[in-house]
Amino acid sequence: MSASEEALPFFVYGTLRSDGRNHAVHLAGRCADVRPAVLEGAALHDGPGFPYAVPDPAPGRRITGELVTVRPGAYAGALESLDRLEECRADGTGLYVRRRMTVRTAAGELREAWVYLAGPAAAARLRARPALIESGDWAER
Repeated sequence: MSASEEALPFFVYGTLRSDGRNHAVHLAGRCADVRPAVLEGAALHDGPGFPYAVPDPAPGRRITGELVTVRPGAYAGALESLDRLEECRADGTGLYVRRRMTVRTAAGELREAWVYLAGPAAAARLRARPALIESGDWAER
């Protein structure tokens, strides 16, 4: 596994959360641990139908989600499935890009995780015409 595919947990904030429609398809049965977490320094935008995370340095910007740790034997399959779902391309031009970021668990622990952020075209569109979800929580949109 290359450094770009290091077996980090995933920070999920939309349809991949444990109560979301894509969790059942892509993560159910593969998880070793799921816990509440927050990504600070990012804003949540409506897709519509699915959310986008966009880095945003505005004070108080944060996204509520879950830190999902995948079982080691299921990791490669989960990573491939999530990259395909998020249309994440190796050249960085996809619908989403996967970035290593720091999230904070509900217990206050800082953890490195993979986060799917809006890809370049989607991020530019959202910066020009924001669809901000003020709460930062997809479940409370």
